[in-house]
Amino acid sequence: MIDQILLEKTCEAVRSLYGKDLQPSLIGFEKTKKEIPGDFTIVIFPFSRFSGKSPEKTASEIGTYLQLHVPEISQFQVIKGFLNIELSNEYWINFIKKNHDKKEFGFLKRKDEQPYIVEYSSPNTNKPLHLGHIRNNLLGYSLSEILKANGHKVIRINLINDRGIHICKSMLAYMRWGMNETPESTGIKGDHLIGKYYVLFEQHYKNEVRSLMDKGLTEEEAERQAPLIVEAQELLRRWETKERQIMELWHQMNGWAYIGFEKTYKRLGICFDKTQYESETYLYGKELIEEGLEKNILYQKSDGSIWADLKEDGLDEKLLLRSDGTSVYMTQDLGTAELRNKTWKPSRMIYVVGNEQNYHFDVLKIILKKLNRDWSDHIFHLSYGMVELPHGKMKSREGSVVDADDLMEDMYKTAELMTRELGKVDDFSGEEAGNLFRVISLGALKYFILKVDPKKNMLFDPKESIDFNGNTGPFIQYTYARIQSLLKKAQDPVIHLTGSNGAKYESTRLMNVEREIIKLLYHFPGILKQAGDEMNPALVANYVYDIAKEYNQFYQEVPVLKEENRSIVSFRLTLSAFTGDVIRKAMKLLGIEVPGRM
Repeated sequence: MIDQILLEKTCEAVRSLYGKDLQPSLIGFEKTKKEIPGDFTIVIFPFSRFSGKSPEKTASEIGTYLQLHVPEISQFQVIKGFLNIELSNEYWINFIKKNHDKKEFGFLKRKDEQPYIVEYSSPNTNKPLHLGHIRNNLLGYSLSEILKANGHKVIRINLINDRGIHICKSMLAYMRWGMNETPESTGIKGDHLIGKYYVLFEQHYKNEVRSLMDKGLTEEEAERQAPLIVEAQELLRRWETKERQIMELWHQMNGWAYIGFEKTYKRLGICFDKTQYESETYLYGKELIEEGLEKNILYQKSDGSIWADLKEDGLDEKLLLRSDGTSVYMTQDLGTAELRNKTWKPSRMIYVVGNEQNYHFDVLKIILKKLNRDWSDHIFHLSYGMVELPHGKMKSREGSVVDADDLMEDMYKTAELMTRELGKVDDFSGEEAGNLFRVISLGALKYFILKVDPKKNMLFDPKESIDFNGNTGPFIQYTYARIQSLLKKAQDPVIHLTGSNGAKYESTRLMNVEREIIKLLYHFPGILKQAGDEMNPALVANYVYDIAKEYNQFYQEVPVLKEENRSIVSFRLTLSAFTGDVIRKAMKLLGIEVPGRM
């Protein structure tokens, strides 16, 4: 790629002109700002100490050297200590000719390495998926696709949190008030039915806590002594002893949840390579805790509970096993990490989990390190921010979450309404229209969430997300459909898309807007690599918006099919097809479909 050549030649220039050796990685190198003439900018300020001259003079000398030794450079411009380099039109045209029909453009070949494990979704079986889960799933799925495009083998894992006190709360509420109802008897989706009982437990539990506080107990005492929570804890103990009646109910209710989750995943377009269950992996965690106890890495309190003392590591004491022998989330995560390392020896273990669990993963890595698991360095927590709504935060216990299924259905209805109002499906069959509404609604939802840097909290506005203008999924989808429409029209007998091999395009007539699109296409591989290195799908999302926006400007300003010069028509059609292909690839990395027509 030309950027690597420019870096190497800049090192050569510094060595030839000033007798100093540099590494290309130490050079400040960036895309030239759009309002300034040029394609690449080199920061020259640091080289003044080698030349003993002003930054402007140094930049001029290096620019002159590069122009003499890099034939692709047409001219350069110096602005203070910045050297702006402009490449020739021939270079950009040849770039299109060489790359427009490469199916794997931007993607790297599979590397010879151990796999990357990406864990995402990881729902609890006591409630349905909500908006927060949607961000988790979309980030995990998109990151997996981006890592695969960067040549990594990826194993996508869903760890089902199917045991623990939260699951026991739903079970206990069902035992108390369920009246043997089922998803079939109620017509309620299985995960929603279980979530109903989780909320019911919390409502009764809060009443018990208030009643105990009225009798003089502190809030902490009341929360600990309330009969419902005591019974739930006993239910967890009975579960860990595998009591038959409890296990039967547990299997039944979890089965309802799994069927419900699968329907949601299918509609969202999310999938996994492997599903693991906390009810199986937590036992490996117990074995690790026994090992830590034997080696005096962990300690046991007088009540029988087992702890890790992490004060020397800047943290505090961490509970690993309760006094009654039941395990906590950390028990399961220790065991899961151990099992995954034994099974796959992964290069990286990536956990897509919200930022409220930052402390949890700090503890996980420290404990594994103390247990001499050096592979704990391979653990990476992709910590993402919370999703909020215009009317505030969501609370599962109070039943005030935005349900994933309801949200997707509302988005579908909104997409249908707006698409019909714009007259985009007037000539579609019923089935074609329905599929378009699905594609647009999911594209709006996914893009709006993925365009935000994962580390940031975000405000999700359904109405804003489904706009056909601006930085939205539907805008990008419409751009792709516009390109496909143009290419379809080009199949008219009078006009042929002959491809770049048959096009003798005069480079002097390359327009600025064409040049800008080509430069964006050139940067696709770099953006993809950066997104993989930083584990940030937002880089791909915002890139594909930029190229869609630039293409729409081109479409408005530049005649394509009406151009009289057939070689120019051919080139612009080739440029359009290449742009459409990159948009399709980038959107696919985000898990978003693009329609052939809109």
